[in-house]
Amino acid sequence: MIPGPVEFEPSVLQALGAPTSSHVAPGFLESFGNSLEMMKKVWICPSGQPFIVAGSGTLAMEMAAANLTEKGDNVLVVSTGYFGERYAELLKRFGAKTNVLKAETGKTVSEDELEEALKQKKYKLVTFTHVDTSTGVKVDPRPFGRLGKKYGVLTILDGVCSVAGEEIIQEEWGIDVVLTASQKAIGVPPGLALMVVSPKAMNVWRDRKTPVGSYYCDWNNWLPVMEAYSERKPSYFGTPPVNLIMALETSLKLILKEGLKERFARHERIGKAFRAAFRAMSVNTIPENETHSASTLSCPFFPEGVSGQEFMKAMAGSDVTVAPGLLPEMKSEYFRVGHMGSVNNADVMSTLGAIESALTMCGYRYEQGSGLKAALEVLK
Repeated sequence: MIPGPVEFEPSVLQALGAPTSSHVAPGFLESFGNSLEMMKKVWICPSGQPFIVAGSGTLAMEMAAANLTEKGDNVLVVSTGYFGERYAELLKRFGAKTNVLKAETGKTVSEDELEEALKQKKYKLVTFTHVDTSTGVKVDPRPFGRLGKKYGVLTILDGVCSVAGEEIIQEEWGIDVVLTASQKAIGVPPGLALMVVSPKAMNVWRDRKTPVGSYYCDWNNWLPVMEAYSERKPSYFGTPPVNLIMALETSLKLILKEGLKERFARHERIGKAFRAAFRAMSVNTIPENETHSASTLSCPFFPEGVSGQEFMKAMAGSDVTVAPGLLPEMKSEYFRVGHMGSVNNADVMSTLGAIESALTMCGYRYEQGSGLKAALEVLK
């Protein structure tokens, strides 16, 4: 129950473990083409250009930065945690002049604050983390789309911890790039950098004055490959991870079979169940309120008197694994619970049972069973 890699469906693992075919075999051409088509449906961006590239979520972030920034470009980075700060550093490597609009820990940047920043300077890009995996804070993407159109700024949504778990309607909301990695709510083992790019952003890339500063990331190399596979024709730049893409096709089919509306509602319900449980146990979480709380993970503080080291040791004795804190300035004060992908009600109850047991072992006094009871009320 960490925020990635998540648990994977058996059929996805079966596809991953199948004999590896040639990357130009007819069956694989179909699998790759199907995946590209389904990505546009999952991202809800029918006119977008999908990219499937071997790599991590960090590579997806770098691809967007490398292709859409040139030396001297002004970029506004909205940060709600570790990954916002890291994106600012990444953008600097490509010569961007970055300004960071940083939210107070547990909070988000308001629409008025964002607009005020966009009024101060002409920006080419604004980036934001939909759900920051270090804090569990969720940002509403819609104001970014609205203000991006108003001020002529491209918008990049880091959806590593949100795509296929939190509601995203990319095209309708006017978000230019939505990127993610395979090992989170998409439900595929690590190894794929995924993104869908708007026609507007593709045109900005085509009009750039200088070469892309990364050979591997350059869309000039990858776009012909994506276009060929969309037409079920072979192409080559780098050998694709055949089995991972077959697993992606399997998982995308499962996502669409469940239904996006139903999937978002399931994640929202599970997120609320965890938060209700923590409230019942008088355990605080980093996000300041429900509106800013992610459906895909929770970031609870250790209660007063509970040592993080002792708690994690007690959790290690269960069959449930949670993640330690990540935000550098307070990483020893909290832990993280991922609940995305194929997670179900039984997983919620098992996880909360293990957390309650660990807290009890650490000497924390509370009404035992209160967290489980509160979660069950939400799940019912």
